[in-house]
Amino acid sequence: MGGIGVPICVQCGTASNPCRCKVVGPTVGFLAFAAAAIVEWPVGALVYCFKHGKGRRIMAHPATVVYPSVTNAIPI
Repeated sequence: MGGIGVPICVQCGTASNPCRCKVVGPTVGFLAFAAAAIVEWPVGALVYCFKHGKGRRIMAHPATVVYPSVTNAIPI
């Protein structure tokens, strides 16, 4: 049986909860990152052809804004 599994991300050593491990936040953050990347990377690549700096910022947005925002918003 082949298939795509559910990505589970674990982040240990955080001080945001008593367990010092986060599972839900990083996992949901990864899924939000992937959804944003599907939209923003092709758009960023097209913009990069005309304005390099703006295209790079668009392509970096999922990694620099979306993932950290979602991950830090969920403390568990």
